[in-house]
Amino acid sequence: MPTAPRPRTTTRDPQSLALRLTAWLDARLPGAKVANIRVPESNGMSSETLLFDIDHPEPPLRACALRLAADPDAYTIFPVYDLRAQYEIMRGVARHTDVPVPRVLWLEEDPVPLGAPFFVMERVDGRVPPDVMPYTYEGNWLHAATDAERADLEEATVSLIARLHDQYPVAATATEGSALRRHVDVQRDYYGWVVDGLPRSPLIERAFDRLEALWPADEGPAVQNWGDARIGNIIYDGFVPAAVLDWEMAALAPREVDLGWTVYLHRFFQDLTVGFGQAGLPDFLRRDRIERRYAELTGHTPRDMDFYTLYAALRHAVVMLRVAYRQVHFKEVEVPENPDRMILHHDSLAAMVQGTYG
Repeated sequence: MPTAPRPRTTTRDPQSLALRLTAWLDARLPGAKVANIRVPESNGMSSETLLFDIDHPEPPLRACALRLAADPDAYTIFPVYDLRAQYEIMRGVARHTDVPVPRVLWLEEDPVPLGAPFFVMERVDGRVPPDVMPYTYEGNWLHAATDAERADLEEATVSLIARLHDQYPVAATATEGSALRRHVDVQRDYYGWVVDGLPRSPLIERAFDRLEALWPADEGPAVQNWGDARIGNIIYDGFVPAAVLDWEMAALAPREVDLGWTVYLHRFFQDLTVGFGQAGLPDFLRRDRIERRYAELTGHTPRDMDFYTLYAALRHAVVMLRVAYRQVHFKEVEVPENPDRMILHHDSLAAMVQGTYG
């Protein structure tokens, strides 16, 4: 099935990084060498991930993953990459909750050794629902699973989001004022950074206006949000979560921010799949079922989900616009007459703004 070419995400050479990483490791594990370094097929569009083994007698051949701040020469997706914040949230989740996260081993904030800050974590074996080709397409392991197996995966995924929200401690002083307003203001600033000196998106700006019209009367308390709460950021052992990845968008926000992201990101892939003539997985990760199960697990009934699914689609649109402008930067595409057409899900976002999205 045809899809657009995967955009360029880095200018770095993995083998050169392996030599530099070996030199860095030697100061921590004398005699250690980096072996089998490679880029995972599911490598993200923002920070980079490298998989490698540590060849050292103690421990012998430890399986690791390295999270490296974005290549500044590759037209970064986000303006700031706070690797310490990611490292600390993963440590905090491991300490305060039973949500599975990879064990973090080292944090290096000095950009000199590898050209950017990074941290190293243990690698967790398992499988990840793919983004390319999306897990909603025929031919991958999740699409080929039974309805019961997908139901188990859905249940386990909603459960881990609920446990994160309920178990992670949040200081009262950190939730003063409107956490949602702060979160949306950050997104407005991000959009301004994306379009600085470039064509603006009338659709995204209408979506921001629509958010104001739908603003919740009662936001509820802020909790620790994962931020990128979707199944493509989870390693599964069979159909059970073995490790939750990608914490770079973690923030304090209402519970529904994570839930809206989970709901909409599945719909994003589902809509793409239907657009290519396949049925996809229409009965998987349905909003009504996610809301019901989350309420059963936490006692909190999700509210204002039209607002939060629109907000998820809007946030995703800003990221997609930045990805598109990175393709323009690398001369992979040209800017169309209507910049809204650069947003892959512009039709569904427009329908959500108009209140006609099914």
